Amino acid sequence: MSTNLPTPRHDDPAARHAAALERLALFYETLTPQTVFEVRTLYAAGAVFKDPFNETRGHAAIIAIFEHMYVQLETPRFIVVSRMVQGEQAFLTWEMRFRFKRWPQREHTVRGASHLRFDAESRVSLHRDYWDAAEELYEKIPLLGGLMRLLKRAARR
Repeated sequence: MSTNLPTPRHDDPAARHAAALERLALFYETLTPQTVFEVRTLYAAGAVFKDPFNETRGHAAIIAIFEHMYVQLETPRFIVVSRMVQGEQAFLTWEMRFRFKRWPQREHTVRGASHLRFDAESRVSLHRDYWDAAEELYEKIPLLGGLMRLLKRAARR
């Protein structure tokens, strides 16, 4: 992957992690079914990935999550809104825009955040996504969305 970013000095972990975060953000913003395999260069071999639907470990399992995303969704894309690195940890906020293949009439947006941890080689060893599946996804599905909104109103009373 060509990022046009300066190569950090090998003796400066903070600079290496910052550059790794930039490469990761670029990976997500340009992700396609053909580029999912770049996970192997950005993530440690035993990296843990967790989101509201998955908890898995290793390159093959993480790649499978992205491949499944392209089976279920039409034109999914990520927009990185902000990023922060502190030591070996990083944080991204993002928007994921997509259409459901079953209901392609409307584009949807899921807003979330990713907590990342880098290993000594500045590869992602932990990737944990945080987003509200009920609000950001279930409420947008026909029929189920109505039920979720009804439950939400009932919980506020």
